[in-house]
Amino acid sequence: MGRKGFSLRNILMLMVMVVLVAGCGSNTSGNSGTSEGPKYPEKPVTFVAPSGAGGAFDTALRSFTKVIADTKIVEQQMTVEVKPGGGGSVFLAEYATQDVNNDYKLFLTSPTMLINNIKKDGNSPYGYKDTTPIATLFQDYGVIAVSADSEFDDLKSLFDHMKANPTDLSVAGGSAPGAVDHLSFLIPATDYGLDGAKIKYVPYDGKAESMTALLGGNADVLTSVASSVSEFLEAGKIKVLAVDAPERLPGIFADVPTMKELGINSDFAIWRGIFGPKNMSEEAKAFWGEKIAELVEHDAWMEELKAKGWEHFYNDSEAFMEILEKQEASIRLVLEQLDMAN
Repeated sequence: MGRKGFSLRNILMLMVMVVLVAGCGSNTSGNSGTSEGPKYPEKPVTFVAPSGAGGAFDTALRSFTKVIADTKIVEQQMTVEVKPGGGGSVFLAEYATQDVNNDYKLFLTSPTMLINNIKKDGNSPYGYKDTTPIATLFQDYGVIAVSADSEFDDLKSLFDHMKANPTDLSVAGGSAPGAVDHLSFLIPATDYGLDGAKIKYVPYDGKAESMTALLGGNADVLTSVASSVSEFLEAGKIKVLAVDAPERLPGIFADVPTMKELGINSDFAIWRGIFGPKNMSEEAKAFWGEKIAELVEHDAWMEELKAKGWEHFYNDSEAFMEILEKQEASIRLVLEQLDMAN
């Protein structure tokens, strides 16, 4: 009888163990993916540069994807595509209507997206509210410069002269009227009291061409960005009167005052940022938010910024949205003064 009791107890214990193991196995299976599903990203991600091949957006995205892959911060395959047309408006129209739920297609752009949405001839009914802003990566700071032999040594004397003689001087820029270079000059100028509609702005095909116009005597003033004028400042060919940065820049720009130092309320950040679709999943948004936050602190990214002449300018999704809202209001105000807003 003892032998039978022993056997029965063993059988009962065996049954209990089987149930427990089965339960653990069920829980483990649920945690490992069956109930939660695969983790994002499970397939290659495409990044779009809404400009031509070799352009500023294309260059920025290739730097971004290369460094984030080389550092193994992101191990999933990433590809870069270019989609030129309408200064990015052609791509955005397609993206905002056809890729609204596509977590696997992201893009990079600049304040151009805001301008295209606000300008009468911007041809884009879509803007940042039709996307999910994820993070800014870097920026270039706007500068106002004159030739080395110019009579103007500071921004105040230049603006005072232009206020008294609105059409006396010409301002060269590397973008169309109402676009980034033009606005980089107009926002501080109108805050100082100049009439933006009377400023003689001359657009050139690019920043190199506008610099040539200044140095060749075909323009009196240049509106550009720090990275594009640094070598000319170092060579003593120009004088940079002010930089639109939160604080003075290092190196050769150390003696150049900021707009704020001069009492001018201007904060026109010429950023480059990453966006996702309007209905981006929280999982995808969190993934890229975390990975970009890791990237911008990495030495390899800092070296890339230095090599390209870009300025570190990281903002997470929430801070980026605040920048977009504030900048949209500034751009609209100036374009309305020029009767260029929709």
